[in-house]
Amino acid sequence: MAKITRKPAPRKAPVPKKKAKAIVAKPNAPAKKTLKAVKRWTPAEVHEVFSRFRKANPEPKGELEHVNPFTLLVAVVLSAQATDAGVNKATRALFEIADTPQKMLDLGEERLREYIKTIGLYRTKARNVIALSAKVLSEFGGEVPRTRAGIESLPGAGRKTANVVLNMAFGEHTMAVDTHVFRVGNRTGLAPGKTPLEVELGLEKVIPAEFMLHAHHWLILHGRYTCLARKPRCEVCLINDLCRWPEKTV
Repeated sequence: MAKITRKPAPRKAPVPKKKAKAIVAKPNAPAKKTLKAVKRWTPAEVHEVFSRFRKANPEPKGELEHVNPFTLLVAVVLSAQATDAGVNKATRALFEIADTPQKMLDLGEERLREYIKTIGLYRTKARNVIALSAKVLSEFGGEVPRTRAGIESLPGAGRKTANVVLNMAFGEHTMAVDTHVFRVGNRTGLAPGKTPLEVELGLEKVIPAEFMLHAHHWLILHGRYTCLARKPRCEVCLINDLCRWPEKTV
């Protein structure tokens, strides 16, 4: 039998490798102007800003309704992630019957929930209010503590709560930083910061002592009614000529 021979398959020609495209470096986009790069406020400018606030509103008041330090403490705890108006609506009837830690404990968590059920997170807040009332009685003799550490040790109370209570109830020169103060501190360039604590410490550093008792109220009210989050009312702003915000409309 004749041998069958097979011709070897022709080798494929090697495919030339594609040359890598040269990477052309693009020019860097111009960096956005940040508040930290903006010229710092001078002490004279800061003094002028708060002088204007004081002249326009010599005795600013917090908008949370209360009748004593304990009800103020409760109102601030309830105001987390809620509006002052919403808290006031719920607490008017509540504080008529429970304006002390003992009366709040006597009311009980279940009945307390009925009073504050229109406020966000009301179940957790009711639990915290009952727990803090018990702690105020057992560890502080029924009186709201007058130290930051004491207030922060209470259930539901943090640094902002302590600052508000120390300032409004006891006249301490504290700076409570809520969303409004945080926005104003950053937007104006008065005290830029990535966290509420950074803004708080920055404001305390630049605001003269003569204004510190009312400073956080002026800044809250300014942020709530003038320096609005979406559409700031620059045209009626008391400090628009000094504000460092690059996007101001005047």
